[in-house]
Amino acid sequence: MKIRANGIDIEVEDTAEINPQDLDAYTRPAVLLIMGLGMQLVAWPQPFIDALVDAGFRVIRMDNRDIGLSQHFDHLGTPNLLWAGLKYKLGLPVRPMYSLQDMANDALGVLDALGVPRAHIVGVSMGGMIAQRVAIAAPQRAISLTSIMSSSGAKGLPQAHRDVTRVLLSRPASSAPEAVVDHYVKLFTAIGSPGYPTPEPEMRERILLGVQRSFHPQGTLRQMLAIVSDRTRAAELSTITCPTLVLHGKADPLVPFVHGEDTAKRIVGAQLVGFEGMGHDLPPEPVSQMLDALIPHLQAAEPPPAYISPSSAMPLASMATP
Repeated sequence: MKIRANGIDIEVEDTAEINPQDLDAYTRPAVLLIMGLGMQLVAWPQPFIDALVDAGFRVIRMDNRDIGLSQHFDHLGTPNLLWAGLKYKLGLPVRPMYSLQDMANDALGVLDALGVPRAHIVGVSMGGMIAQRVAIAAPQRAISLTSIMSSSGAKGLPQAHRDVTRVLLSRPASSAPEAVVDHYVKLFTAIGSPGYPTPEPEMRERILLGVQRSFHPQGTLRQMLAIVSDRTRAAELSTITCPTLVLHGKADPLVPFVHGEDTAKRIVGAQLVGFEGMGHDLPPEPVSQMLDALIPHLQAAEPPPAYISPSSAMPLASMATP
């Protein structure tokens, strides 16, 4: 369903909406899942969602702005990432077309629109950065924070291997679905888990489903610029007060494990859990291991209080549906 959040249209899937006759579904503690760079809400593995629901949670997923079925921002133009990267290395300011804080405000707007006062905030990769921004900007809204294969953004942390960066910055040979799938097979193979490789036919099927839903590479470039320009988050992580869990693959070739270590060190009381053989993806075995840490973390966090609708929240009846 599409909702109006933070002044833009955001595509959302909410497990409470699947069976609206089940009134208890709306009173469950909510978990907001925020996906990573260029990735859509359908990238969350279904077993991951099912396990959270079975554990008693309401699961809310969203397409970030500029990706998937959420509002696109093509009118802002295409950024020059090489120039932005050079400015970043020289310590010069990088001007984004929108910021990670804007994207965090989108997430908070989704909670407002759904009438959710507080939620567990869970993000993967760039989604982890956005989740961190939510916990920094609106501590009263975050029951807990979980940052998965993400980063503090601190200067000086080791970057991805040059070969991985080259694939990440490359483009498909054409916009034909087969060429796009070929491109993403190369990318996901390069950043995937060496201990848990995904069979190529399975990977191709999963990628094709995403491409058929939406393919919007210009949005990915603008999201990259938002990441590069977010230079103060590392220093602000110490202000996070909610229970925090940091999950990270020890074989991550895109965002090395030290990024997870640094994130956990900067947040008071944060717990770090690393996974052998896991790269920058979500294969079944590491997902199962992550759930073993994640579900107790969520259950141990303070439950949300009774809800009183804020003035900014939209009535459910006003939501637009596609």
